[in-house]
Order: sequence, then C-alpha cells, then structure tokens
Amino acid sequence: MSRKISMKQAINEALDLEMRRDPTVILMGEDIVGGTGAHGEDDAWGGVLGVTKGLYAKHGDRLMDTPLSESAYIGAAVGAAACGLRPVAELMFMDFMGVCFDQIFNQAAKFRYMFGGKAETPVVIRGMVGAGFRAAAQHSQMLTPLFTHIPGLKVVCPSNAYDAKGLLIQSIRDNDPVIFCEHKNLYGLECEVPAESYAIPFGEANVLRDGDDVTIVSYGLTVHRAMEAAATLAKDGTETEVIDLRTLSPIDWDTIVESVERTGRLVVVDEAHPRCNLATDIAAFVGQNAFGALKAGVQMVTAPHTPVPFAPSLEDLYVPSADSIAAAVRRTLSPKGASRSIAA
Repeated sequence: MSRKISMKQAINEALDLEMRRDPTVILMGEDIVGGTGAHGEDDAWGGVLGVTKGLYAKHGDRLMDTPLSESAYIGAAVGAAACGLRPVAELMFMDFMGVCFDQIFNQAAKFRYMFGGKAETPVVIRGMVGAGFRAAAQHSQMLTPLFTHIPGLKVVCPSNAYDAKGLLIQSIRDNDPVIFCEHKNLYGLECEVPAESYAIPFGEANVLRDGDDVTIVSYGLTVHRAMEAAATLAKDGTETEVIDLRTLSPIDWDTIVESVERTGRLVVVDEAHPRCNLATDIAAFVGQNAFGALKAGVQMVTAPHTPVPFAPSLEDLYVPSADSIAAAVRRTLSPKGASRSIAA
C-alpha cells in the first residue's frame, strides 16, 4: 500500500522498521533523544530538524544522546559496528565531519581491507547536506565528493521520499560503512511511498525522463531542477533524458554511458564546488569511455568555487537553477558554445 509522505517521514519510518526487524540496530546522535525520559518529557526532540522524533518512545535505550563531540561518538559507532552492532550515527550537519574524519576514512573505511576481508563495519552515518536553508557557510555544504574519493565507503544521496526509505534500509543492512546524505531542503517533499519495508540496491541509477537529444545527470536537490529544465526545454522540442544517480559510490556508470551513447550530449549537474566533484568525475569518465559518441563537449553546472553565502539573494544564485541547467543544455546543442562549461 502506498501513501504520500515526506522524505523526513520516510527516513523515520525506515529507521523504525529496521529497529523492529533487527535488535542490533541502534541510533546515536546529538539531541536525538533530547531529554526524553526525564520528568515531564514524553517525546524525543529527534535531532535538529526532528527526523528521529518519536523513535525513543518505541525503542527506548537503543537511542542514545551523545556528547557534543563528533569525534567521540562517530568513533564509538565505528567501534560498535566492528563488535557486532549496526549503529546509525547522526551528524547534525555533514559539515561537522571535519572533526571526525579520521574515524571515517582512516578507520571505518579501511577495516575490511586491512583485515584481509574478514572485518565488517556496518555503520551508517547520516547527515544533512546542501544549501538553500539560510544556514550559512558552515552548515550548508555539499561535501559528497569528499566521501566518494575514499575507497571502502559507500555514499548515498536520495532525491525523494521513496528512494530515501529504500536506500536507508539497504544502508542499514549493508556490511560496509555508508555515508547517507540528506538534503535538508528535500525533507518536506512528499511522494508515494509503500508502507511496507523494501530495499533499493546500491549502484542503480533511476532514469526519471526519457529523451534522445541530451543526457542530464544529477543527484539530490538538483534532480528536481533538472526535471524543471527538461520540461522547459521540451516546449522548444528538445527532449532530455534525466538520470538520478541515487548512489554516488558505487555509481551506475553503465546507465550513464548507455544514455550518452544514444544522445551524444551530456550535462552534469552538481551542487558541490566545481573542483574535483561528481560533475568532473562523470565528465572525465564519459570522455574516456564514450568519447566517440559525443557530439559536443560535456557541460557542467555546479555551484561556484566559493563558500555558501548567507545572504538569501546570493544563496539563491549559488545553487544550480533550472535556468542555468537549461542554458547548459542549449549550449551543448550549439556548435559555437559546446566547448564551454558553466558554473551556476
């Protein structure tokens, strides 16, 4: 049975279902309980935006408030995973991974390799990413490319409630560390989501729109901007294929290449900074593996190489827009502009 729920509700539901199914699943994070259990308190705060609200009443001490020390509790989560539990640790904002990065990329990501494939570290690290929330430069970054650079980590960034639920369930069941990136501006977006449990396999992109003229590849919030651009372009007779990556590591290279081989043109949209991001990674891969199919230079639509601005007018300009994506598509269709890329 399907009903429309928000992405925030879908994430909460996935956590609830997995905690009911598997007693080794535990939740850790700052203020995910928020005083619940004290006199006069009967419901959890649920983290900074209430994503885990209500789970303490159902699962009790399997939810743990942590000190304001990301290095301490992410390290504890990694250790718990190595000892047989399945922790889901919440970083309030993924920007805070700077103080616990050693535990992630030098410890969790390397255990399986360093112990000859015998060690498993089934930890999920959830955190908010992305701009547009008026949260300033230290709470608004799209840091997904940093995680995809690290062998041993799996990286997920859903664009809708249906994918968020299925991908989080898959993440919790996976035996490797997973970085689960939640775009804060998508929490309220609703779509149809089955009530029952289901898992979406990693490494399978979703083709949201078919087209033969241009391929657009994106993930997270900018998937919706890409769909808006595609609808606008269709009015002019340009049919674009829109691919939602869903998982960034592993990444579905086959779907990308197959699409480009048919359309001959590629626009990659990434909210991350333009240097060494997913857009440059995908552009390079297609250039190496499908160069003969390209009819024009690959276009990249990204945020500029600056910190996320706090001023609302500047922040709105910072995030790739439907207009900037449509402009990139038109350029790749134009011989004169096909060799240039664009920042939002």
